[in-house]
Amino acid sequence: MDLLRKLYDWVFSLARHRHATRSLAVVSFAESSFFPIPPDVMLAPMVLARPDRAYFYATVCTIASVLGALLGYAIGYWLEPVGMWILSLLGKADTFEASKALFQQHGAWVILIKGLTPIPFKLITIASGIFQFNLALFFALCVVTRGARFFLVAFVLKRWGPAMLEMVEKRLAMWTVIGLVVLVGAFVAVKYLL
Repeated sequence: MDLLRKLYDWVFSLARHRHATRSLAVVSFAESSFFPIPPDVMLAPMVLARPDRAYFYATVCTIASVLGALLGYAIGYWLEPVGMWILSLLGKADTFEASKALFQQHGAWVILIKGLTPIPFKLITIASGIFQFNLALFFALCVVTRGARFFLVAFVLKRWGPAMLEMVEKRLAMWTVIGLVVLVGAFVAVKYLL
């Protein structure tokens, strides 16, 4: 746990560095495939410091995260033993069979829901590769879910600042449920309208 705290503090300090945007891209990329600290740790202070660049930072996070997700998928697909080792480091290898059944039944929903939450995204990207989830659909879902997450953080911080972020973090479960209801409603509407 001490190592995780040091990593967290180090990533947070990168937000104040003169190469913060590049570091944000690297952290976003790595977090989707193997790194334990989410890019939000950098995104939040960077948006608060430069609200005029909020959506630029969200775009950097999204693109890098989706590219990192493809690496995570490749690790699971072509390097399954490495993927399983990473999952075991994260304490998730023991739930492999249950996750496999869930993926086979509801893979797209698993990616959408978990991609919006603070659950480490690398779990989903590596598992998607191991379970050989449809790559084109995986890519599209990653763009939607990661973009929604990072642009929401950027919007909230740009619009209302740190006070609103604190409220969202305290009520993260409620906001996740609201987001999922909207998402399900949109899918149902599209299905019946087209």
